[in-house]
Amino acid sequence: MRTVGVEEELLLVDPETGEPQARSAAVLARAELDDAEQGVFEKELHNQMLEFATHPQSGMAELRAEIVRCRKEAARHAGEIGCTVAALASSPLPVSPSVSTNRRYQWMAEQYGIATQEQMVLGCHVHVSVESDEEGVAVLDRIAPWLPVLTALSANSPYWQGKDTSYSSYRSRVWQRWPSAGPTEPFGSAERYHRRVADMVATGVLLDEGMIYFDARLSRTYPTVELRVSDVCLHSDTAVLVATLARGLVETAAREWRAGTDPAPHSVSLLRLSAWRAARSGLTGELLHPATMRRMPAESVVRSLLEHVGQALTDSGDLDRAEDTVAGLLRHGNGARVQRELLERTGSLHDVVTECARRTQE
Repeated sequence: MRTVGVEEELLLVDPETGEPQARSAAVLARAELDDAEQGVFEKELHNQMLEFATHPQSGMAELRAEIVRCRKEAARHAGEIGCTVAALASSPLPVSPSVSTNRRYQWMAEQYGIATQEQMVLGCHVHVSVESDEEGVAVLDRIAPWLPVLTALSANSPYWQGKDTSYSSYRSRVWQRWPSAGPTEPFGSAERYHRRVADMVATGVLLDEGMIYFDARLSRTYPTVELRVSDVCLHSDTAVLVATLARGLVETAAREWRAGTDPAPHSVSLLRLSAWRAARSGLTGELLHPATMRRMPAESVVRSLLEHVGQALTDSGDLDRAEDTVAGLLRHGNGARVQRELLERTGSLHDVVTECARRTQE
C-alpha cells in the first residue's frame, strides 16, 4: 500500500473580524513549546500563513484523523495569541501581505518583486510514495492530464482583495506567476527529469531545486511524487478525497507504466488550457476531459476520474468512501461555492471568513 502525506497551508485571521493577521512567528513559538508538535508546523512565505504536514499514512481514516487533529492544534496555538485559522486558499478580505524574514523568502521578494507580494495563496500538497525515481517520473508523465480535475474538486479561492474574481480557484492562477510553475511535457526517464531540473537551476532564475514548482514533481526530501495543484480545502473530508484520488492516480499510472502504456500525447499548451478551465469553472459548468481535451460537464469529467482510478481505489478499499464524498461535493459544492453562498446569505465577507474558520475545524 502506498503511503500518503498531506501538507496544508492555513490563513491566520482575527476570530471576530476575519481580517488576516501577520502572526505566524508567534504561533510557531507557541507550537514549539509542545513536544508533540515539534516539526509539524512551519513558517510559510507570508506571515499571515501557517503550514502543517501530516505523517505518511497508509489508511485514509488515519490520514483524516491527523488532518483534523493538526487543524485543531493550529487553531489552539493561534487562539493563545488571539487568532484562529481558516482553510481558505486566498483571503476574501483585502490584505497587505507581509513576507517572512528569512534569507530564502527575502531573496524571492527581491528577485520577483510584486509577484512575491501577490503570492499569499494557500494550497494543499499531496505526497504519494513511489519505489524509485524511474517509477516516479513515469507517474508524472501519465497523471498530468488528470491534475486539473483535482484543482476543480478542491477549488476554494473565489475572492481576491475583497472582490469576486469570477474564478473558482484564483489561487491556481496566481501561482502561475512563478517562472517554474505549471504543467510539463513527458520526461521519459528519471535521467531526463533530473537534467531538466539541473538546467533550470543553473540559469540562476531559481534559487535552488526547491523552486521547481511543477504541477507535480519528485520530492527533494522524500521517496514520493508531490502533487501541487490543489487549493487548501475548506473541509477536511475534501482534503482526504484529494489525497485518495492522488494515490489512485499514482497507482494507476504506475500500473500503466509497467504494462507499457504510453502517456497521453497532450501538449503543454493543451494542459495549460485544461488547468485554466478547471480554475475558472471548478465544479460549475464544464471541464476539459483528460482523454480528449474537449469540453464536457464537470460532473461527467469527475465521474471519468473515478472510473480511471476505480481499480486502484477498489484494491485499497477506498472506492466507496471516495464515491460518497464526490457525490456530496457535486450536491453541496466545493469551497468556492460554499463561500459564494455564504456571502449571498450574509452579505459580508467578514462573516464568510469567520464561518469558514469555524468549518475548518470540523
